[in-house]
Amino acid sequence: METEFAAAIAGYLVAISLIAAIGAQNAFVLRQGIRREHVGWVVLTCAASDALLITAGVAGFGSVTKAVPWLAQAMLWGGVAFLLVYGALRFRAAWQGGASLQPADQNRAPLRQILLTCLVLTWANPHVYLDTLVLIGAVSTQYAPHHGFFALGAVLASASFFMALGYGARLLAPVFARPRAWVVLEVIVGATMWAIAATLAFGG
Repeated sequence: METEFAAAIAGYLVAISLIAAIGAQNAFVLRQGIRREHVGWVVLTCAASDALLITAGVAGFGSVTKAVPWLAQAMLWGGVAFLLVYGALRFRAAWQGGASLQPADQNRAPLRQILLTCLVLTWANPHVYLDTLVLIGAVSTQYAPHHGFFALGAVLASASFFMALGYGARLLAPVFARPRAWVVLEVIVGATMWAIAATLAFGG
């Protein structure tokens, strides 16, 4: 049992160190959490997506991109294009200010739109495949035959992180009662999206 527990703890620590890095997905979850807009669905979508990818990585499917060489490039440039567009939308929202940046109770986006954006930010990001399918999958081999517990720990790390980020963001609500704070947030999110797009495009 100690070996299984050690594998689970290792999985948790490896995953949390990768997921906690600032990225497009985390910036989106933070924004939705502050807006209190479909937070539960966003958290569930991110956690479920990570669970599928982590499970696939630990199960040994990390070699798919090697078998299909063009897939990595397709994901790369698709992700770059989406990040550029989404970043531009955030800059436009910051420029408009006012009603478009009010809390969700006053200007609530449709759930379908939010989930679609969340899914694209997750699955069109090449970094998520590197982290889950490749890195987590590779490290898990060190814990065979208890790699299942390693995967469980990694999945729990993802779920706990997104819950903390999504629901903890509302503690910042008093700060974002001011319209200027929303403008700053949108600019930061937009800049984050473009910075990640540049990193992907130029291989930084």
